[in-house]
Amino acid sequence: QVQLVESGGGSVKAGGSLRLSCAASGRLVSLYTLAWFRQAPDKDREFVAAFTAYGGGKTSYAASVEGRFSISRDNDKNLVTLQMDNLRPEDSALYYCAASGSVVPSKDSRLYRSWGSGTQVTVSS
Repeated sequence: QVQLVESGGGSVKAGGSLRLSCAASGRLVSLYTLAWFRQAPDKDREFVAAFTAYGGGKTSYAASVEGRFSISRDNDKNLVTLQMDNLRPEDSALYYCAASGSVVPSKDSRLYRSWGSGTQVTVSS
């Protein structure tokens, strides 16, 4: 079982930046693929970005954030961060960190068994 705690959310104007962090703890946590998902009011939860250490380190991104968001992982600290630049109002959502035993940076939320409680991101126009 992996425990995940998110931090770094807040309010920013369009075009601004935020950095989200997720602290992971638990047995063999370094072997897990870690990802970010988000959910806006009245919308389904959607994939944002994922990082896996397998294969030398691979990442995947949702098309809507490609080129603006960057995911990275510090295995020594068991921390995964999401750097979000050029934010848009449509990026406003509750952002969740999730962990999966998958060896690929999957976009499928069903593969993620551990979830944090979320951190709010609000982008105003």
